[in-house]
Amino acid sequence: MKVTCIADEDTVRGFSLAGIAGHKAASPGEAAEALNQALAQPDIGLIILTKPVAAGIRTEIESIRLGKDFPMIVEIPGPAGAMPGLKSLRQSVEEAIGIHFDLKEEGPE
Repeated sequence: MKVTCIADEDTVRGFSLAGIAGHKAASPGEAAEALNQALAQPDIGLIILTKPVAAGIRTEIESIRLGKDFPMIVEIPGPAGAMPGLKSLRQSVEEAIGIHFDLKEEGPE
């Protein structure tokens, strides 16, 4: 199963550092085109979108979620962080993969 990211340039660049390919989307048209390209690839199992990008193609996303079980579509906060009242990126990822990360900062030894 492959993962892809559809987001702003900085987020796509960040995911690429983790080995996850992505598509930059600066407009709803670009986001819709990238989503259609991802859906055309049968080995894509997870599509990650930032909330600002997803907001521009909400109808398409909801149609996919209601009509298909696969691929899974996950929305994460954008570079500006979580919008008030919404989950943080870490909370979203933990829920999506079902693993809790207990990240503690370690001081110098």
